[in-house]
Amino acid sequence: MTTPPAPRRRPHRPAWAGRNYTLLTAAAVVTGLGNSGALIAAAFAVLDAGGDGGDVGLVAAARTLPLVAFLLIGGALADRLPRHRVMVAANALNCASQGLFAVLVLSGEARLWQMAVLAALSGIGQAFFGPAAEGMLFSSVTSEQSARAFALFRMGLNGSQIGGAALGGALVAIVGPGWVLAVDAAAFAVAGALRALLDVSHIAPREPGGGMLRDLREGWQEFIGRPWLWSIVVQFAVVNAVVAAADAVYGPLVAEEHLGGARPWGFALAAFGAGTVVGGLTMMRWRPRRLLLAGALCVLPFALPSAALAVPLSAPALCAVMFVAGASVEVFGVSWMTALHQEIPENKLSRVAAYDWLGSIALVPVATALAGPAESAFGRTAALWGCSALILLLTLAVLCVPDVRRLRRRDAKPVAEGKPATELTAAQEKR
Repeated sequence: MTTPPAPRRRPHRPAWAGRNYTLLTAAAVVTGLGNSGALIAAAFAVLDAGGDGGDVGLVAAARTLPLVAFLLIGGALADRLPRHRVMVAANALNCASQGLFAVLVLSGEARLWQMAVLAALSGIGQAFFGPAAEGMLFSSVTSEQSARAFALFRMGLNGSQIGGAALGGALVAIVGPGWVLAVDAAAFAVAGALRALLDVSHIAPREPGGGMLRDLREGWQEFIGRPWLWSIVVQFAVVNAVVAAADAVYGPLVAEEHLGGARPWGFALAAFGAGTVVGGLTMMRWRPRRLLLAGALCVLPFALPSAALAVPLSAPALCAVMFVAGASVEVFGVSWMTALHQEIPENKLSRVAAYDWLGSIALVPVATALAGPAESAFGRTAALWGCSALILLLTLAVLCVPDVRRLRRRDAKPVAEGKPATELTAAQEKR
């Protein structure tokens, strides 16, 4: 009598999801859950300490300004040192700053200046972490599976941020903001421990450089020498800014006056989050040959939410519009990450990512600060239509860039450092 063969165990993860990719994704989900709740908790901590809306904005600005100021240095450092060590050090800084923030809030002794300083330390940690994390993620997957890997990573991150915001808001109401900040500190500790386990043996040691300024110049030359790269970063510098103004300033006001308050606006934001998940699922299967053309076309629906608020549409219609916008912008996000992974030399990824991050967030504080004066000068409806118009015009302008239309997906990642994008696209067109 023969013994029947033991049933094969199904793999717990796809074959292309290696150890580093799995650790990075798990750590991103953990910090996504903690961070989203902590942003809500920090605002309520300021209010509980006797602050007003202006003080909440001051603490938020204290986090954003150091992030902008240190991003380029963080990118250069991440291409000079082992990226996983930069990530772990940044997580340690964020863990310490959020832990101290939690202790101050729980003790009832938190002062506005203390909260601003701790928020600034959090921004500095993010400035060093972000470029290193993006470079490390890119080095953890192959070109053949990069789009699927990035789609799954973004789905996990988006999902954790949606869940973290909902859970954080509930916990702030139940146990208070101090404990939510403590949970965020613990999340940074767990994520740092996971990232300390990353295997970097496959990454070639960095060659001694000629100094920080030279590294920054090399990153700038890599960035400015690729028209598809800098044109889209310029586009999103404005797009992200006007979307932030619409979502953070105009959206709640329209919801309060026309839609019934905060609840329908919360549903609209949740619909946007659900759309990003659907967009990620789409990109798990769809592999557009012209990466940036498909991505740029999918930015056009991002103009719809501002237009819907300008009308304004009913709450169900606004939710439908936000869902479409979320799905379409996620298609762009995955296409963008895939293009960076394919085109940028590995040893310059973090510096290019730093310029990308800097362009993406630099105008956001300016736009949110000017949203109120713009409403007073032109009216809210005109300001919202202006937001939509800027998104459409800049996206159409980007579609006029030849490299954006022509850049094609390749099966193998190029390793020729510094090779111009125009040469690569010309060779692709001859195929």
